[in-house]
Amino acid sequence: MTNARKLSRRQALNSLGMMGVGAALSACVQPVVAQTNIDEDVLNFALNLEYLEAEFYLQAAFGRSLSVADSGGGPAPIGGSKVTFATPAIQAYAEEIALDEEAHVKFLRAALGAKAVPRPQIDIGPAFAAAADAAFATTLTPAFNPYANELFFLHGAFIFEDVGVTAYKGAARLITNKDFLEAAAGILGVEAYHAGEIRTLLYAQKDVVTPYGVTVETIVQKISDLRGAAGGGKDQGLVVGGKANILPTDANSIAFSRSTDEVLKIVTLGSSTNKGGFFPNGLNGNIK
Repeated sequence: MTNARKLSRRQALNSLGMMGVGAALSACVQPVVAQTNIDEDVLNFALNLEYLEAEFYLQAAFGRSLSVADSGGGPAPIGGSKVTFATPAIQAYAEEIALDEEAHVKFLRAALGAKAVPRPQIDIGPAFAAAADAAFATTLTPAFNPYANELFFLHGAFIFEDVGVTAYKGAARLITNKDFLEAAAGILGVEAYHAGEIRTLLYAQKDVVTPYGVTVETIVQKISDLRGAAGGGKDQGLVVGGKANILPTDANSIAFSRSTDEVLKIVTLGSSTNKGGFFPNGLNGNIK
């Protein structure tokens, strides 16, 4: 065989080889599907949750609500009052978290501009008692009140913080704009700091027996079980396998994610209509 024929054959084989590689790669590569931009809907969903957290913490720490401008003109919340803190450090933590949540509201409203939804009707009073009764499957006496003392305030805070972390993580895949995604990741980080802080304070008092005749650890586990039942599982108490569990994660030590539907079921206390619980009339916006 001449050198020319050898070269021609080698080139043909190389071409076939490259065609084979190309075919293999083509089989592996999935077509790119354009993602529908629902950033405004996602941010408004987050804004509803931030309204809830801000109102709870502002009432507990300072005895006030969001300003009319920051509420978007929505109705005043139901319930809420200032907590008489016995521990200066816990009061300082509550005040810091309250101002963080107020800042989140301001930030999201500024990012959304004219598209920002107003504060919906929020229940930060009787809804807590309803949540506690649901967690224990009975009517507690006295009714649970997160403003009664600093320990019950921490229980009230526990209801929200882990939900915020899972909600922002779950929403990450829905956000198109990278600037919004980065901002949401930043808020998630702050919510995770808050959650770790609240869980640490509760763990330090996990063996304290409450007026309901059970320990702090038991109450927190009941709340966790209720959230898990309403929100697709993915929840943990203060102790797992007999060890401290300040950071609730999956088997890979990754924070849990929740869909918007799962979050809605938690904050409306399992309502089939997504109206009730902490949002008596539902959330404002397209995701509700």
